[in-house]
Amino acid sequence: MRLLRLWPENSQVRFMRWRSVSFAFSAIMSLVIVGLFFTHGLNFGIDFKGGTLMELQAKSGTADVASVREHANALGFGETEVQEFGGAAGLSLRFPIQEGGEAAQSAVVSKAREAFGEAYEFRRVETVGPRVSGELVQAGTVGVVLSLVAVLAYLWFRFERNLAMGALIGTLHDVLLTCGFFLVTQFEFNMTSIAAILTIVGYSLNETVVVFDRTRELLRRYKTMPDIELLDLSINTTMARTAITSMTTFLSLLALVWFGGEAIEGFAIVMLIGIVICTYSAIFVSTPSLIYLGLRQGAFQNNPAPAPARP
Repeated sequence: MRLLRLWPENSQVRFMRWRSVSFAFSAIMSLVIVGLFFTHGLNFGIDFKGGTLMELQAKSGTADVASVREHANALGFGETEVQEFGGAAGLSLRFPIQEGGEAAQSAVVSKAREAFGEAYEFRRVETVGPRVSGELVQAGTVGVVLSLVAVLAYLWFRFERNLAMGALIGTLHDVLLTCGFFLVTQFEFNMTSIAAILTIVGYSLNETVVVFDRTRELLRRYKTMPDIELLDLSINTTMARTAITSMTTFLSLLALVWFGGEAIEGFAIVMLIGIVICTYSAIFVSTPSLIYLGLRQGAFQNNPAPAPARP
C-alpha cells in the first residue's frame, strides 16, 4: 500500500493561508461565468433546441466542410450548422426545426439524402420536435433543481448548520464552474451534459463530506486548537485519500475520452473538468468558508458532549 501513496504522511501544508487567493479567484470566475451566460449563452444541442441532426461519413475519406455547408444552406431549411466530427471524414449537420410538423422534418431528411447521399454515408439521423425539446428542457431543469434540494436536505440532516452551508457553497461553486466550461468552450449542452452535472454534484458532495467528517472528529479531539490549524489538519489527514481517489477517477475518465468512442466522449470530458473543479473546491473553497461561517458555532448541537462525572 505504501507504493500507492500519492501524498506524504504527516504532511503539514498550510492550505488555509491561500484562502484569500482562492476566494478571489473563484469569485472572479463566478462573475465572469454569469456575465458570459447572459451575453453569449450556452450552445444548446438538438435535445433542447429541436431540429434534425445528421452525422455523415465521407466515402472518399475526406469531408469537404465548405462545400457541404454551402449545399446545406441552399436547401432552403434555414442556416445549417456544419462541423467536423470524429476525424477528417466525419461531419455533423444540424438543421433548424421546421414548421409543419413531422412531415416537414421528414422533408429535411429526404432532401439531405438526395444532396449528400452519393458522396457521404449517413451514420446517424435524429429529429427532435418542438414539443419533445420543450419537455426535455423542463425535465432537465427539474432534475438539476431537485438534486440540489436533495443535497441541501441531506447536508442539513448530516451536518450542523455551518458545515452544511460550507458544503452547499462548494457544491454550487462546482456546478457553476462546470457550466462555465460550456460557456467558454461553447461545448454542446445536451442531455448528456445534464447527466454529467448531476454526477458532478454527487462527486462534489462526497469530496466535501470526507473532509468535513474529519473536521468534526478533530473538533471533538482538539477543543482548544485554533480554527485555521484545525482545518489545515483536516485537509492534510484526508489528502492521501483525496489524491488517490481523484487520480484514479481522472485516469479512468481519460481512458474513456481516448478509447470510449464518440457516444460517451462528451460526458467523459465534462467529468474530467468536474473532477478537477471538485477537488479544488473541497480544499480551497468549502473548507476555508467554515472560518467565516463559524466553525465551532453549534458544532455539537446534535451530539452534545457527555456531562462530567460527579465525585
